[in-house]
Amino acid sequence: MKYVRYPGAWAVGALAIAALMAPVANAAETKGPVTDDIGVLMIPKGAPIQIGGYWVLSGADTALGTDQKRAVEVAIKDVGGKLVGHPIKFTAEDSLCNPEGGQTAATKIAANPAIAIVIGPSCSSEATPGAPILWKAGITSIGTSPTAPSLTLPTRKPEYDGFVRTCYSDAEQGAADAKYVHDVLKATKIVTVHDGSPYAQQLSVVMADNFKKLGGTVLSAEAVAPTDVDMHPMLTRVATEKPDVLYFPVFVAVAGQIIRQAKDVPGLEKVTLLGSSALLAPDLISAARESVVGFKFTYPDLTPQAMGKGYPKFVTEYTKAFNEAPIAGYHAHAYDGAMLAFKAIETVAKTDKSGVTYIGRKALRDAVFATKFDGISGPIACDQYGECGKFAPAVYEYTNADAKTFKIGDNPKKIWP
Repeated sequence: MKYVRYPGAWAVGALAIAALMAPVANAAETKGPVTDDIGVLMIPKGAPIQIGGYWVLSGADTALGTDQKRAVEVAIKDVGGKLVGHPIKFTAEDSLCNPEGGQTAATKIAANPAIAIVIGPSCSSEATPGAPILWKAGITSIGTSPTAPSLTLPTRKPEYDGFVRTCYSDAEQGAADAKYVHDVLKATKIVTVHDGSPYAQQLSVVMADNFKKLGGTVLSAEAVAPTDVDMHPMLTRVATEKPDVLYFPVFVAVAGQIIRQAKDVPGLEKVTLLGSSALLAPDLISAARESVVGFKFTYPDLTPQAMGKGYPKFVTEYTKAFNEAPIAGYHAHAYDGAMLAFKAIETVAKTDKSGVTYIGRKALRDAVFATKFDGISGPIACDQYGECGKFAPAVYEYTNADAKTFKIGDNPKKIWP
């Protein structure tokens, strides 16, 4: 296992790819009744409006992406499977929750000139290279759970101008996590661990910075690789530092190893293990086994009281469609992402007398940024940098080591606030 202290960005490769994918300025185009600065999508009479999607659909984090893909399918059903007189054709790619997968999926989607808009992805490591590739092709994308702050910062580069997200920024999550650790857990000393992904690295930094502002001490910032399986060297070193909390906002595979192996390390018996928002999944129960009982992680509040008024109806529809309740936590953001896409298309699409529909690509991007509505995850309204959702903090705890008992609200159950 490799580890470093206060490391730099392990995601440099992905960011470099993104930097190379700045959108090319296209000449204004006129088709039918529509003139647009970067191009016009023409949909023949009877042809489908094609919607793309990309999420992690295989591997340890499958539940994260599958849950969001299913939510989009529910949204399509809720609009009757049609938009502006055309059937919806929805095609989703597996982007693996890594930079290579995000690049590959986005490239495949961008190669299809009939794609109107894209919903997804799930991971920041997918969005970082993927969003610029799509925008270079004139395709707006709506992230449904990539939360890295860099994606919507005022300093983001022009290649991200076509990206928005219906989730939230980890700038909010990190501040809330620090407050919980300091004010509720009464911790004064912490160690953070990330896995090199943009999500984990940026969230751990934001949380640590906020914890220090509250008067806490960050003893060290550890890093592991997503493929590491032996966490004992890192955990042994952490034990010698005697933190109150070990904070690791990582993904399922790494988290499962940390949770199980921490039980073997002397000195960690009284250290609180705290994960974050990639760890609401039945696969974590399988990965951590009996050690998962009592494990806590921070997450957006998923109780009906914290969600939009349409959320209970959505859960009923989802459960009926897939014979199980939602299997992860960002389904509401994905549903709202789909509805944002549909509303924007309805705003700008123009259909001539022959039944041909025209959609200006720049106009569609602008409509996405301008659309406001009450979503099932809460109010949706994008700022000028693509931040569209709100964040309500919560903490959840696993209560049972049988993955079959996974049910949001029961296992894991919300314990704060």
